[in-house]
Parts: sequence; C-alpha cells; structure tokens
Amino acid sequence: MSMSGWKRAGVALTVAAVVGGVAGCDGGDAKKAAEAPAKAVSDGLGDVTKALTAAFEKTSAAKSVKVSMTIEMTGAGAQSGTTTLSGVQSWDPAAMDVTMGGPMLGGAGGAGAGNKAGLPGKIRMVMLDKVMYMDMGDKLASEFDGKHWMKMDLGAMAKMSGDPALGSQADKSLDNMNQDPAQQLALLLKSPNLKHVGAEKIGGTDAEHYKGTLTFEDMLKSNKAYDDAVPEKDRKALLDNVRKAGIKGYDTEIWVNSDGYPVRMLLGMKMPMGSMKMTANYTDYGTKVAVQAPPAKDTLDFAQLMKDLGAGAPASGGAGTAGATAGSAGL
Repeated sequence: MSMSGWKRAGVALTVAAVVGGVAGCDGGDAKKAAEAPAKAVSDGLGDVTKALTAAFEKTSAAKSVKVSMTIEMTGAGAQSGTTTLSGVQSWDPAAMDVTMGGPMLGGAGGAGAGNKAGLPGKIRMVMLDKVMYMDMGDKLASEFDGKHWMKMDLGAMAKMSGDPALGSQADKSLDNMNQDPAQQLALLLKSPNLKHVGAEKIGGTDAEHYKGTLTFEDMLKSNKAYDDAVPEKDRKALLDNVRKAGIKGYDTEIWVNSDGYPVRMLLGMKMPMGSMKMTANYTDYGTKVAVQAPPAKDTLDFAQLMKDLGAGAPASGGAGTAGATAGSAGL
C-alpha cells in the first residue's frame, strides 16, 4: 500500500472509531474523561449532574462489566439491519472478549465483503495489550495452514507505513474501540440540555432515566484522540460532509440503577438517508475479565502477512480474504 493509502486508512480508522463507536472521550486518558463531570458540578447544574457524576466515579472504579449490545441501522446499504455484540470488557487495563454478528460485520446475515470471504455467521474478537484478534472460523483457517485467529496489531501495521505518527494514532483508535460506560457518562455530562426523565424498570430493576443531546461538533471536540490523529483540513472536510449529509448530532439516554451503575445506554443518530440506534445493556460490574491471547501456533499475523506480500513472497489463496476480514471488522 502506498504512503497516501496508509494515511487514508489511518483517517478512516479514527473516523470509524468516532462515528461507529460513537466515541466520546479519549479512552487512554481517564484523567481527561474525569474533567467533564468535575467541571459540570462546579457549574452548579444541580442534582441531575451530581447523580451522573457519582455514577461516573463508581463506574470508573468498577473497571469491568458484562455487555450485551444491539446496533440497528437503516439506509446504510449492506450494513443495514441489526448487529449484535456480547461479552465482557475492562477499561483498567483495556481488554475485551466479545462475539459479534450481523450486517456491520459483513459475515453474518449480509452479503458484504466479509460474507464473500467466507467468514462465519458470528466472530469472536479479543482485544489485549492494544492488539485485536479475530476468530475467522474453520473455512478461512483451511486457507491459512489451519490457523483460526487473525492478529490485527494496528501499531505494527502503522509502523510499516514509515510514518511514526500513525503508531500513536492506532493506539488511540484501539482505545476508542473499547468505549466503556464511564466515558459515555462523561460525554453525556457535556450535553447542554441534560435532563432527568424519571424512574423506570429495566429488566425488572429500578432505574433512573437521563437523557441529553450533543451536536457532531461537540462530539469531536470531546475526543482529543481524534484531534491528535486527524489533520485539521481533514477534520474540516469531515464536518462539511456531515453537514451536507444532514447529520446534526445524536441523542444519548442512560438508565442508572439504585446501586449507581448504568444498566442501559441508548445512542441514537438520525440523518436524511437513514438512522442508527445502539442499545447497550450492562450487568455484573467488577466481573473478572481473564482475557488471553490465542495460541501463537493458531494465529496468523496480518501485518507480517502484508509485509511478506510486499516483499514478493508467494501469496496464498487466503491473501485476498485476509484483507476482506480486516475490512469487515471495521479495521
């Protein structure tokens, strides 16, 4: 891939983390995320802000949670439909072990590139030490000497570009991919129209319902990783395209239980061509997250594969599908 190709890939990676994950804060900087609720309290916004600030602090301290998520999209072509994700995640240290399936992935229920590449209906994804591993299933493993796992070390891939700045960008993008509920609480506290909706039942549990809205500009301003990684001219171009597309912002709703933990979050975005709604349900805060990297003998290093291909090594039949696998996972 050319230098310009790598740079475009890096920008796309960051934007995907911001928009696709509706990222609000720099996942690698907990101190910065904490500034949002602290400032909100000092501004005297009342009991609503105090309640969400307390929830932010308690959630940050929990460090891990079980998550079950659905992402519903309309007007997105092959990615339209419902994508599901479930598993466990932690944010100190950052790690996750989840299973994902649906049209956003490309391999489950859709006719995207991932499906054509032979991906299974659902893919298990593990993130550890800023490296993502994806279980490609038996069909693709048969094309890669029986290796089931694709290792996506974005830092190593960035270094291959010859641009040192892309390594830092890749690390921050991975942080944003592992957005935790505390970060979303911090972002909600920046909403200019934050309000308490009332008491409701969520899965049989008593919870308090809060909601607010943010513009797309506010969302990007809250994400230092995006500012650091994407050149100013590209940021302006993105905002221009967003305005032309009629995207004004997104709604955030959070339900906090009597223990002070978020049990559900809903993020919604509407645009002329369709909509996106992400609903995440959280349980078992503080659960043990024992994430382990797959065995090396069962792992294919995507960066090494690309390096070998660039050096003129013989390409196996799986080379093309490896690229499709990376693309289908949004990487």
